[in-house]
Amino acid sequence: MSRRYGGNPAATAILIAADIAALILILWIAFYLFKANPANDLVDWVHHAANWLAGWSRDLFTVDSANWRTVLNFGLPAVVYLLIGQAVAGRVNHS
Repeated sequence: MSRRYGGNPAATAILIAADIAALILILWIAFYLFKANPANDLVDWVHHAANWLAGWSRDLFTVDSANWRTVLNFGLPAVVYLLIGQAVAGRVNHS
């Protein structure tokens, strides 16, 4: 594996979980912006998973543009998951 995932197995698991959460959120943003077919099973699954992951930040931003609202309300949790995952993994690696 890459250097990012090297070290303590617990830290590796934390980083992978944070990366997967962020990937799902970013994937939903891309699906929304490029108008993916909502009837598609993959798009539907990603949408439901992203809604669950971003539940704590739902409607945090209420800008007029639906595209910007989606980017902000799903992008912020993606960044938060990455930052928290990195911080927690760093603490686990150094303990």
